[in-house]
Amino acid sequence: MSGNPSIQIERRIPTRKEAAVFRLKTALLQAKRFLADNSSKRVKRFAHGTPSSSPVIAKSVTPLWTETEPQERFLVAGKIQNLRIALQQLDGIEVPAGEIFGFWKHVGRATKLRGFVEGRELREGCIIPNVGGGLCQLSNALYDAALQANFEIVERHRHTQVVAGSLAEHGRDATVFWNYVDLRFRSSKPFLIEARLDGEDLTVEFRGEKVQEKTIHQIGRRNAKPAEIGSCASCEVGDCHRVVKPTLERNFGRSAWLVDEHTPEFDDYLQRERLDADLLCLPLDGRRFKKANYAWETSGFKEVRQSFYVTAVRSYRSRKLAAQGASRQQNLLDMYRALAESYARRLSYDCLHVTVQQNLLPFLWRGGHLGGRTFDVLMSAPPMSEIQKRLDFAANLHPESPTLADFRADTKLLDAENEALANARRIVTPHSWIASLFGNRAALLDWKMPTFAPIEKVKQKPTLVFPASTVGRKGCYELREALRGLDVKLILLGPLIEGPDFWNGFDVERGPADWLERADLVVLPAFVENKPRRLLMASAAGIPVIATPECGVDEVKGVTTVEAGYAAALSNAIRSALG
Repeated sequence: MSGNPSIQIERRIPTRKEAAVFRLKTALLQAKRFLADNSSKRVKRFAHGTPSSSPVIAKSVTPLWTETEPQERFLVAGKIQNLRIALQQLDGIEVPAGEIFGFWKHVGRATKLRGFVEGRELREGCIIPNVGGGLCQLSNALYDAALQANFEIVERHRHTQVVAGSLAEHGRDATVFWNYVDLRFRSSKPFLIEARLDGEDLTVEFRGEKVQEKTIHQIGRRNAKPAEIGSCASCEVGDCHRVVKPTLERNFGRSAWLVDEHTPEFDDYLQRERLDADLLCLPLDGRRFKKANYAWETSGFKEVRQSFYVTAVRSYRSRKLAAQGASRQQNLLDMYRALAESYARRLSYDCLHVTVQQNLLPFLWRGGHLGGRTFDVLMSAPPMSEIQKRLDFAANLHPESPTLADFRADTKLLDAENEALANARRIVTPHSWIASLFGNRAALLDWKMPTFAPIEKVKQKPTLVFPASTVGRKGCYELREALRGLDVKLILLGPLIEGPDFWNGFDVERGPADWLERADLVVLPAFVENKPRRLLMASAAGIPVIATPECGVDEVKGVTTVEAGYAAALSNAIRSALG
């Protein structure tokens, strides 16, 4: 067997009888280890702790995609899926001083019921497909980090052969096989394990206090030459019972699209970029169930998966909450997390690239579901950390506002989103201000403009439209200050959240259906604006618009931009627009 057709390796073909004998022996050894562990209680399972600010005392980084042959791709993807599941058990473990850490005690048995799949496993000189295969990359990294930290190695087993590109080339490998071939180590000081995947690498870090006394370890061979390893995925020996039948290995891999609320720009983008084999996950088939907010085009995808239960719960809870306030914002985040976890359960390991809507991103990243995958982000809002900066700025200008400081997301969630955005391949958005935050990684889409017949204006008092709720983040304080002394009609298209007397002394009308026909000017001096649909409607109807860069419509025809938070500049722009 060989992954390289030009190399012919003489290798005895394993028989089914030998495989059965091997399985019997392992069963006996597994039973023996089980009895020994349960009688001595030497190896314990430790709880996940809180993120530590202690220094990193050891770090091991190893590449994920080590095979370039297309027929090996499904085995490497399987390995990465197995690592994703294992890391959920290991990341954040706090090991007390003097206690033994055991690999299998924390990872548990790799079974299909737990989500493990067939990955690369080295056995008898061959890479074979086996459920849970590839976990040795994690045990290798843990052993490597334990050596760096001067930990005492209680149990470690070398691989019988060296795979090119692995830590075994440097004698820093530790093979594992449930449950009798284990990796165990301990430290005289407490430490915390952090383990994560990005698009390219597995990273294992230990945090704590480094052991100063050097423990002498026998780490085996150093700088050993890799052996010629065969692979069942590319083997041409047809009478070996392990050979993988050619199915879809050469064309293995597809993309997944994880979306939430419908956006016409993103819907067009999906249809342009998707392939026939792709997976679409959405809350509900809005076109089928006549729900405009989920009306994504589903045709052309191989699979379409819906999250009925989460969508129903979100709808029910949303109706019970006020239109504004901390409780509503927290509920939104809770339901985004629930939807993200629902999608994660539907992500098969052959989904090697993911395009995800922004609100789901930090939860998928924090759960490790994007590790080992490339991903793009559909962004209709700025990062949460940027939103909160804008709200803090506005709250300092208007401390009397009851809304500008009512909610801030948890710092851990902000960090997760920022880290995920830093690892994203591409940021896709029609919002010009959001695009400006990401430089050449941003793909700026065109806004999908509505169409209108020419509107005939009736001579009347100059009419301004404020196309939002009267809430601090939409710039209502700046607009109120800018309009003082102007004889204009002001049309409001949302509730008075800042208080019922906010517009006292102004000629105000609330929510007429014909606002577009009556408008002479549409003004939105927002600190945060994610859905500037009414600004696009006004522009398409030929009505001048004044907006801030945060509205994301800088490039739209007929839009004048002013900086958020500056009432004097806004007043000048309004007076100029009205002549």
